[in-house]
Amino acid sequence: MPRHIRWQVLLIVLGVVLVGILLAYLAANYTTVLRPGSGGTYVEGIVGRPQYLNPLLSNTQVDRDICALVFNGLTRFNRHGEVEPDLASRWDVSFDGLTYTFYLRRDVYWHDGAPFTADDVIFTIGWLQSPDFPGSSELGSDLWRVVTVEKLDRFQVRFTLPEPYPYAPFLDYTTVGILPAHVLEGVPVATLPKVGFNLNPVGSGPFQVDEIEVEDEAITTIVLKQYSHYYGSESYLDRVQFRFYPNHQALFDAYEAGEVEGIARIPVSDLPRAQSLPSLNLFSAQIAEYGIVFLNMQVPFFQEQEVRQALLYALDRQQVIDDVLAGHALVAHSPLIPGNWAYDDGVTRYEYDWDTADALLNEAGWTLPAEGDGVRRKADQPLAFTLLTLSEPDRIGVARMLAEQWANVGVTVTVEAASQLEVREALESGNFEAIMVHLALPGDPDPYPFWHETQAGGGQNYAGFVHRRTSEILEQARVKVDRERRWELYHEFQDVFAHQVPALLLYVPVYTYGVDERIHDVQIGPLTYPSDRFRTISEWWIVPRRVFVSETEAEGITFW
Repeated sequence: MPRHIRWQVLLIVLGVVLVGILLAYLAANYTTVLRPGSGGTYVEGIVGRPQYLNPLLSNTQVDRDICALVFNGLTRFNRHGEVEPDLASRWDVSFDGLTYTFYLRRDVYWHDGAPFTADDVIFTIGWLQSPDFPGSSELGSDLWRVVTVEKLDRFQVRFTLPEPYPYAPFLDYTTVGILPAHVLEGVPVATLPKVGFNLNPVGSGPFQVDEIEVEDEAITTIVLKQYSHYYGSESYLDRVQFRFYPNHQALFDAYEAGEVEGIARIPVSDLPRAQSLPSLNLFSAQIAEYGIVFLNMQVPFFQEQEVRQALLYALDRQQVIDDVLAGHALVAHSPLIPGNWAYDDGVTRYEYDWDTADALLNEAGWTLPAEGDGVRRKADQPLAFTLLTLSEPDRIGVARMLAEQWANVGVTVTVEAASQLEVREALESGNFEAIMVHLALPGDPDPYPFWHETQAGGGQNYAGFVHRRTSEILEQARVKVDRERRWELYHEFQDVFAHQVPALLLYVPVYTYGVDERIHDVQIGPLTYPSDRFRTISEWWIVPRRVFVSETEAEGITFW
């Protein structure tokens, strides 16, 4: 055998031996684990159809869900309902609380590559200020019209509120999505609902619109792809795809057929089916709204504080939650949401107490006749009213159980169900005796719109509750810049509310979200809005990568 061939053979043998030694060492001292890797498409099913992929027009939850991934505001809400920086890196507030100076991030680019600047902020707020703005007033267009907006330089913007008082919840309104001026400049604001931008948007968020599928003139699928120049955390997912369905029956069928991997907001009535699917992981989180019964203060017996208190004592709300809502809610004890910085965990609680309810009603003169139909009367007037609610199985079920529990204490309640439009009209006109609804709350705890006396009869004080001390507290709290002072005022408000019982608080709903087990590291915490479930989407992953780690490092690691 030639000498050079022998050397080649020897080198090969030595190489094999060295590799074997290395593998033996790794096997003895290291192990392999799966870590998140980049790639993959997450497919979510949603009931409904998108209309406007534009944060200034997104009035439906479907639109808001998609816009949450495509657009950003100057600020955003964290899990506690507090405002934190987003497109703005920070802000300053003047001593008098009237001037807010925002310092914009310098590393933000629109999905078409153009840089984000103060011009985009000025442009977007200018549209909100326009008398021709066609969007919802919930975005604060009335407030923005009295705010002076100035561009200080390319990356600084100043907002000045009108004198004489500051407005503490102002930062809430800076969460509105910002639009690209260079794309929409020259478009008359009144024509905004008709522009092509609404289905081909240019945003600044972690994902951008990649593809839209249409069948029979209806959008069936929207595909978002990861934006490579996003300034925030890079997502592991390459794409997020939304598919749209007419109802939850069709959506669940699609999941079982393997068409989707996620199910947005699972109604209580569909929980048994969801829980029967072994590969569907369910995530539940408190959402910033509550079920409530507004009592119309124009009804004479609702003006009696003892009657209102008795009606609340007569309710076993935990039983309602367990029997009708499958345990997917929390008993509401305050008009503020648990977890919010202003929430008072020590507020007076109305636990179910038949004896106390009976005593309060007797004290108010509403007594049970010795012989009769079991209905309380006062001066021969029966204690009876109609409870209106939305024509949905869960709402009707809750309303009927409330009626049963009130019947046990001698109060007759007739349940009526109506469409969403009819319920809204009844609320706004005051044409109801009692009405059960869900009330969505903003991030800032300011409850002024719902309970201040000036908001009765035309505003959102649907109960028509007029109480001077309550109004004084709310007036003071919304003009205080000092959070500690606001905290004190809102604690007093919650005490007064518990004593006065201007409405019957029922429960804080739980948002339930289904995601296939193939998707890892999904987490959702308390939600201000349903779209907040995507708050941690940058951490979700599908494609694993295998890496070597030492035995010590491997301790505590979850293996898949």
